[in-house]
Amino acid sequence: MAAIVLIAHKPLASALEESARHVYSRDPACGAYRLRALDVEPDADVAWLEQRAREVLAEEDDGSGVLVLTDCLGATPGNVAARMARPGKVEVVAGVNLPMLLRALCYRESSLQALAEKAMAGGARGIAPAGVAPQDQGSASRNDDLARLQDQQ
Repeated sequence: MAAIVLIAHKPLASALEESARHVYSRDPACGAYRLRALDVEPDADVAWLEQRAREVLAEEDDGSGVLVLTDCLGATPGNVAARMARPGKVEVVAGVNLPMLLRALCYRESSLQALAEKAMAGGARGIAPAGVAPQDQGSASRNDDLARLQDQQ
């Protein structure tokens, strides 16, 4: 099962990890999720950060690969995340939001490529104009995600 590593401006990575663990707190496997956050300080040394990111990826990868979710390309966290990309080993997706992360956790047993695609779809579906009810944005897909999570328990 692929690991998920969040690399984002402080405190976003940790906040997303905490939020996801809160949402899935009733899932008995929640404590075993291979989910790590790497918060990037405003004055972070890029060389140190790259080394730390490589260490975290190595610690989390059990051979199934790692999905790296980052906040935005062009900034330090996104640039470091992009340098971690290795086809078939490390997939990187920018624009992380909570729906993206939750979707990735639902499909964490998928292949790495499928996991990246599910994460991007979840992130896109999680963006909507104010006033649009969640049930109006593809509830069948969300119900599939919930059923999949229940099957994993």
